[in-house]
Amino acid sequence: MISFEIITIFPQIFDSYFNESIITRALKKKLIKINVHDLRKWAKGRHRQVDDRPYGGGPGMILMVEPIAKALRKLKAKSLKLKARTIMLTPAGKRFTQREAERLAKYGRLILLCGRYEGFDARVDKLVDEKISIGDYVLAGGEIPAMVVLEAVARQAPGVVGHEHALDEETFSKDLDYVEYPQYTRPESIKLKAKSSKLKAYKVPKVLLSGDHKKIKEWRGKNAKLIR
Repeated sequence: MISFEIITIFPQIFDSYFNESIITRALKKKLIKINVHDLRKWAKGRHRQVDDRPYGGGPGMILMVEPIAKALRKLKAKSLKLKARTIMLTPAGKRFTQREAERLAKYGRLILLCGRYEGFDARVDKLVDEKISIGDYVLAGGEIPAMVVLEAVARQAPGVVGHEHALDEETFSKDLDYVEYPQYTRPESIKLKAKSSKLKAYKVPKVLLSGDHKKIKEWRGKNAKLIR
C-alpha cells in the first residue's frame, strides 16, 4: 500500500476529487492511503501565518520555512519504518512523466508539499528529496499538481486500476513516445457530422469484429502511434 501525505494551506480543495472514481475505490479497498494536512496547523500566532514578504523586496508573498520544517519533521517521524520520499511541487522541478510515476510507486510513503503565492523560502529546498513539475507553466498553487502525481502513482499500485494487464498497453506504458492504439465500442456504425456539415457513416474496423485475436493484435500493433 502506498501512503500519500499532502501538505497544503487549502486542504478542502481535495475533498471532491478524493471522493470520486478510481481514488475512492482504491481508498475503500485500502490499496492506498491519503492524509491531507493543513500547513497552518504548524504556524505560530493567532492568525496562523504561513507566508511573509520576501527579503530584498519584490511582489507577492513567500511561504515561510519554519512551519514547513515543523510539518515535515512530524510527518517524517511517522515514516521511519517506510521507504519515504518528500517532494516539493514547483514549476522549477523536474518534469513529471510516466516513468517518474512508476519510480515513485516503489516508495511506501510520499509526502507532497504544495506551494502557493510566489513560492517557497529557498531554504525549504534543504528539507525535500526532490522537486517535481507537471509542465512548463505556472499555476496558482501545488494542489492540482499533487492530484496529478497522486493519481498517476496510485494507478501503479496493484489492484487500483482493476484488470491485472490494464496498464500493459496504455499510452506511455512502453516508452514516453508511445500512444495506445484506437479503441471502439457499440454501436458498430454511426452517422456523425464531423469536420463537414454532411452526415457520414463511421464504422468500427472489421478486424475488431472478426474474433481473430492474432489479427486483432497485429492491427493494434500497426495502429499504435509514436509521438514525434
